[in-house]
Amino acid sequence: MNRSIAATLLVAASSVFAASPAPLALHPDNPHYFQFRGQPAVLITSAEHYGAVLNLDFNYLKYLDALKRDGMNLTRTFSGAYCEDSAAFNIASNTLAPAPGRFICPWARSDTPGYANGGNKFDLARWDEGYFKRLRDFVGQAAQRGVVVEMNLFCPFYKDSMWRLSPMNALNNVNGLGGVARTNVYTLDRHGGLLAVQEAMTRKIVSELKDFDNLYYEVCNEPYFGGVTMEWQRRIVDVIVQTEKELGVRHLISLNIANKSKKVEDPHPAVSIFNFHYASPPVTVAMNYGLNKVIGDNETGFKGTGDRHYRMEGWEFTLAGGGLYNNLDYSFTVGHEDGTFTLPPKQPGGGSPALRRQLKVLRDFIHSFDFVRMKPDNSFIKGGVPDGARATALAEPGRQYAVYVFGGTHATLALDIPAGEYRAEWVNTRTGKTDKAETVKHAGGNSTFASPPYAEDIALRLRRTR
Repeated sequence: MNRSIAATLLVAASSVFAASPAPLALHPDNPHYFQFRGQPAVLITSAEHYGAVLNLDFNYLKYLDALKRDGMNLTRTFSGAYCEDSAAFNIASNTLAPAPGRFICPWARSDTPGYANGGNKFDLARWDEGYFKRLRDFVGQAAQRGVVVEMNLFCPFYKDSMWRLSPMNALNNVNGLGGVARTNVYTLDRHGGLLAVQEAMTRKIVSELKDFDNLYYEVCNEPYFGGVTMEWQRRIVDVIVQTEKELGVRHLISLNIANKSKKVEDPHPAVSIFNFHYASPPVTVAMNYGLNKVIGDNETGFKGTGDRHYRMEGWEFTLAGGGLYNNLDYSFTVGHEDGTFTLPPKQPGGGSPALRRQLKVLRDFIHSFDFVRMKPDNSFIKGGVPDGARATALAEPGRQYAVYVFGGTHATLALDIPAGEYRAEWVNTRTGKTDKAETVKHAGGNSTFASPPYAEDIALRLRRTR
């Protein structure tokens, strides 16, 4: 080959490689937050119930368009090692419960009929290339819309009815594997031959998604149920790490720790995100802030169908120092991928276009700060929180302060801040509008900032201007 041509090709190849975005990472200046496409990021969303890929009837293009339209930047999806039936958890039109014959997963169908929810059994020794094409397209379409994907690999089987739907159950595959109780599936010693299958699926998914920047892996949803062992989780983390080392890439890895709160002990060094469900916002974050990793709240629910609690949980969690918030949004269903499904009264959670607009206000609010320089800090709030209300705050002392007040109808906050000129803006958490703004010249010590009247909650953005 002509040397000049070879040199030109090498330069072109180098340019393409250099232009490829680095995967989502912990922010180098503050690992409690993310860096995505060169910018600091907090992931905030209200997203569907994890069936976007495995449910063939779900129009994920329409869904991802809705997330982008509503300003959401995260979604969570399950691999297909687990799915649900239509009666599970009393969820109406559950996206994680495909109609008979409409379930797709990493493993190919065999020629043998008899899968529990329609169609042929699975062959755990063969991959379904149609599934991986759909998975890659889903992640790629999300990437085009600036949406990060949490790829959740496994989930425990809460009931025998759920285990009866898994391709790993011996009743549903032609390989004679998985003849075990649902509580023994995710162990290193009682798995009925499934460990090798699980490791192979992990390597395959990691290999298929190696080139995407908008991605992180969660090992297992709610592993504190159904017999999942920590030793097994650590083994899967090791498989992800080794596979990516061979591929020359690195994506973040998450563990789901607990419902509400728990202190993380002896974490695997390769884990960068510690996710909780139904979090107790300040406590959950404070308990684990010393890990210097992202603390997330990636599932909500069981507080009714209204928007109030899920808005409050997102604001409190984020202003307590959390880096990720995902409301489980049941308004996304097959036929309503735009998130307009009307929730029945007994639905185990909420979600609505209105709530997503409110969470966009939160996303815009936190991103209006240089938040990587901020830390959870309520110490400068010396009084003025209404009776029965509570305040949560992030601060870079002397420069910028973010305060969220939940409860009451009017706050007169006494804030101990250094001398200077400050711009105070009271933000409506539903509309994003600044309901009151003022510039204050402060001599030092306590300064009083009075809110406008509000209903339920309000946020204060305070920046030093001189």
